[in-house]
Amino acid sequence: MRNAAINLRALPEQRDLIDHAASLLGKNRSDFMLEAACERAQAVLLDQVFFRLDADKFKQFTDMLDEPATPNPGLERLMALETPWDADKV
Repeated sequence: MRNAAINLRALPEQRDLIDHAASLLGKNRSDFMLEAACERAQAVLLDQVFFRLDADKFKQFTDMLDEPATPNPGLERLMALETPWDADKV
């Protein structure tokens, strides 16, 4: 059961456009808007974790991943610091 409210304001023209599209799909405004918003949200999230590369770029990418790590003194100093959550355990 849906019980979380999402409220927004729209121009009358926007509302009418949404209503028209929803009716063409046999949906009500809320269902149409929720479905559209969720599809867009999923696309945005996938853009953060999924990317496409052509064969040459993919080979270049995997070659870089396979290379040995280069020393990073700044990271090594950071990793040597005590973490705040471990400080209380002493």
